[in-house]
Amino acid sequence: MLRQWLHAGLVVILVIALAGCQAGGGIGPSTAIGGLGGAAAGGLIGAAAGGGGTAIAAGTILGGLLGTGVGHYLDLQSQRVQAETVHRSLETAPSGTATAWANPDKGTQGTVTPRRTYRISDGSYCREFEQTVTIGGQPQHSYGTACRQQDGSWRMVN
Repeated sequence: MLRQWLHAGLVVILVIALAGCQAGGGIGPSTAIGGLGGAAAGGLIGAAAGGGGTAIAAGTILGGLLGTGVGHYLDLQSQRVQAETVHRSLETAPSGTATAWANPDKGTQGTVTPRRTYRISDGSYCREFEQTVTIGGQPQHSYGTACRQQDGSWRMVN
């Protein structure tokens, strides 16, 4: 359990560090607050969902990512559904196959598409993925890479 909280803490530190790198037109205070809030909310949602370390780590990572861009527009239910879909997609979807999620009550929706799966030197699997979140008819795209940890959680590596 301590290891999972350390992973969550590292994500929060990363978001703070990125916020500190702001230059004119870069990440501003609102974006940093959104990222931190998204990471915290995502971790709490993962814990509340009862998914253990996997859900907490996925929720923290994805909450932080979404919080910096569009996460502050998603309600908690949308964030939970989105985080669960990302984990399920990274875990089971073939590369190139989009997995969709939606919260019809709020009009939010998105897709997660794993693009490439590979192994690193320690034998862990990593997946590059694309994510689209649509809020109010406006799609937002992001790309990342996550590696599967021994406890089953996915750790964002970029």
